[in-house]
Amino acid sequence: MELKKMVIDKMVRPGRGRQASEAVTLTPKEVFGILRRHILLIVCLAILGSISGVVSWYLLLRYAPKYTAQTLIRVLPPVEKDPLTIGGALVSKDIRYGHRVSIANLIRQQSSMQKLIDRDRIQETNWFKGLAKTKSERIREAFKELKKYSQAFAQRDAEFISLSMTCGDKKEAALIVNEMVRLFVSSYGGTKREEILEKMARLTDQQDNVQKDLNYAEDALNKVRQLLPAGFADLEQRNFRSTVENELDNLTVEQNKITLDIEETQSAVRTLGNQAAGPINEQVERQIETDPIMTMLAQQLALTEAALAGRLTRLGENHRDVIEVRERINQIQQERGARKAVIAEQTRRSNLMNAQDSLVLLTDRLERLETLREEAIARKKDLDAARVEYEKRARIRDERKERLDDIKLAIVKQKALLDDPETPKVQSIGQAPEPLEVSFPKKRVFFPAGIMLGLIVSTGLAFLIELLNDLVRTPRDVHRYLDIDLLGVIPHADEDEKLRGVDLNHVVHQAPYSIVSESYRAMWTNLSLSGALDTAKVLLIGSGMPGDGKTPVAVNLAHTFVAEGKKVLLIDANLRQPSLYKIFPAVINEGPVPNLPDLGLSSLLKGQCGVGDIVRPTGLDGLWLIDSGPLPANPAELLSTEEMRDMIKQQRQHYDYIIVDGPPVLLVSDAKVLARVVDATILVFNAANTRRGAAVRTIRQLTEINSRIIGCVLFAAEAFKGGYFQEQFKSYRKYQKLQVAQSV
Repeated sequence: MELKKMVIDKMVRPGRGRQASEAVTLTPKEVFGILRRHILLIVCLAILGSISGVVSWYLLLRYAPKYTAQTLIRVLPPVEKDPLTIGGALVSKDIRYGHRVSIANLIRQQSSMQKLIDRDRIQETNWFKGLAKTKSERIREAFKELKKYSQAFAQRDAEFISLSMTCGDKKEAALIVNEMVRLFVSSYGGTKREEILEKMARLTDQQDNVQKDLNYAEDALNKVRQLLPAGFADLEQRNFRSTVENELDNLTVEQNKITLDIEETQSAVRTLGNQAAGPINEQVERQIETDPIMTMLAQQLALTEAALAGRLTRLGENHRDVIEVRERINQIQQERGARKAVIAEQTRRSNLMNAQDSLVLLTDRLERLETLREEAIARKKDLDAARVEYEKRARIRDERKERLDDIKLAIVKQKALLDDPETPKVQSIGQAPEPLEVSFPKKRVFFPAGIMLGLIVSTGLAFLIELLNDLVRTPRDVHRYLDIDLLGVIPHADEDEKLRGVDLNHVVHQAPYSIVSESYRAMWTNLSLSGALDTAKVLLIGSGMPGDGKTPVAVNLAHTFVAEGKKVLLIDANLRQPSLYKIFPAVINEGPVPNLPDLGLSSLLKGQCGVGDIVRPTGLDGLWLIDSGPLPANPAELLSTEEMRDMIKQQRQHYDYIIVDGPPVLLVSDAKVLARVVDATILVFNAANTRRGAAVRTIRQLTEINSRIIGCVLFAAEAFKGGYFQEQFKSYRKYQKLQVAQSV
C-alpha cells in the first residue's frame, strides 16, 4: 500500500517543492509548442517583412542611392630609420598596427575635417551646397556628414589605411576622398619636415652650448696642473705607484718591525728584572764557571779534599790536622759562595742595563719613524686630493667631448632624414576611382533583413501573447503556479467528436467510449490509488467562479463511482443557483423545463421535513439525489447549522460516498462553511476561464480555514498545436477505434 501511494504521489504531485526560479522556466518543448501554436502569425509577419524589405530597397535605390568611393594610404613603420646604416630595426606587428590606428584617428579628428571642409573644391560640390541654406550651417552639417559617412580604417595585416566616403553622387564621393588624401599627406609630410628642422635648430644650439662647456673644462684642467706641487706630475698615469706611496709603504714596514723589536725588548727587560731577584739560571752558571777565581778556588778545594782523605786514612777523625784541613775546606767553600754571589749579581745587572738601553734606542727610533710616516701620509693626502680634482675635471671634459660628438652625429642624421623621401611616413597609393555600384541599398541585405525583422517581431508577439495569458490552461500551469495536486484533466467537448448531442453532465453514462469519459475514469483512478478515498467519504466539488465546470465534474464523478458499484448520494448544496434539479428532473415534473422542487436541503435545514422526504432516486442504480429546495434568504447560516452536520453524519451510514455540489468559493461564503463540514474538497479550474490569480485566491481562502484540499481538476482543456493533449487525443482515438473494431 505504501509503495502504491508513492507511485501515485509521483504521478499526481510533480509540482510539489519546486523552486520559484523553476516556475518561470520555459523548456525547449514549450518554446516549440508556442511557435507551433502561432505559426500562422509568424509566417504572415515574415512574408510581410520580406515584402517591406523589397519595397524599401526599391524606393531607396530609386530616390536615395548611396555611392562609396575608396582609396588607400601607405603607412611606413613608426620608428625613424637610421640613414647612415643599411636596413632598419624590426618593429612588431602590433606596434605597426597601433601606429596605423593612430594615423587613422588623426585623419578623422576635428581639425583635419575642418581643413577639408574649408577647401574650395569641397565647398563647390552639390553635396556641400545641398546641406543647408547658409554657409555656416553647411559647414556644421558637412562636419556631421563627414563624421557619419567617411571612414578611415587601419588594415591589420597590411601597411595601409583604407579611406572611404559615401554620398549620393559617385563623382563627388571620389572627389572628397581624393581631397582628403591629398590634404592629409601634404599636411602630415610638412609637419614632419618642420619637426625635423626644429630638431636640427635645437641640436645646433646644444652643440654651441656643449662646445663652450668643453672649453671651460679644458681651462679648468690647465689651472689644476698649474696649482699642483712639482712632485705631482703623474696625475694621469695610474699604472705604477708614486714615490710618496712607496716611501709610505717602506716607513710602514720599518715601523712595524721596530714595534716588534720594542715588544721583544720589553719582554726581555721584564724577564731580566724577574731573574735579578730569583735563582741563578744556566747563563749565570756558565758565567760563574768561566770565572778564573772560581776556577782557582775549585782547584784549591779539590787539593784540600784530597789531602783530607789521605789524613783521614792515616790519622783518623779526631786528629788535629784532619780538623784543620776540614776548616780549610769550609773556608774555601765560603769564598766560592761569596764569589758566586758577586758574579751572579754583576751579570744580572749588566744584562738588565743592556736591555734597558736597547729599549730606549728602539723607542727613539720609533718616534722618528712615526714623524716621517705622518709627513708621508700628509703628502699622500695632498696627492689623492689632487688626483680626485683632476679626475673630476677630466671626466667633465670627456663627457662634454662625447656629448659634442653625439650631437654632431644627430645633426648629420637629421640632415639625411630631411632629404629622405620616406620621411613623412605616409604615402598616397593613387586616386580613388568613381564607384561602379551603389553601396546602399543592397538587395541582399534588405530582403533577408525584412524576413528576419518579421520573424523577430512575430516571434516576440507570439511569446508576448503567451506570457500575457494568465489562464490555468495546462497541467504544467497547475504544477508551476499552484501548490496543489492535479487529479485529472477533462478535455474540452469540442476535442471529441463522440460528444455531439451528448449532455456533458452525463458523459460517463451516455458516451462511455469518449476520451472525456475516459478522463473522468482516470480521475477516479487517481483518487483511488492515492488513498484519499480511504479517509474522505464526503467530497465537496467546488470552484472559484461560476461556470468553471464544477457541476459536470460532480455529476460525472458520481457516475464513475456508481459504475464501480458504489452507492452514492449527490447533494445540491448551492442554495443560491441550484442546477442538479435540471440535470436530474423529477418524475412529477411534466413541463418542458423542470421546476425547483418544493422540498430539499433548505427545507431540511429549516426543520420543515425529514431526510427521507428529500432523498430521491435519479433513475440510475446506485445514485440518489438531494435537491437544494426553495431558495432561502440566509444560505450560509443554514449550512452552518448542526442539522447540516447531523444529516451528513447520518447519511454516511447509508452511502459509500457523498458528493456535494457547492457554490463558488470566491463569490459567497457558503463554500467555506461546506468545506468545514465535508471530509475533503476537490477544486475545479476551467482552462478557458480560470485565471492564475483567481485559482491562487481560491486555494488560499480554503487553506486559511484549514480545509483539506485533496487536489484539483483541470476542466475543458484544449489541445494546442504541438502540445501533449493533441498527441494524446490522436493516440486515444486510434486506440479506441481499434478496440471498437475488435469488439464488433
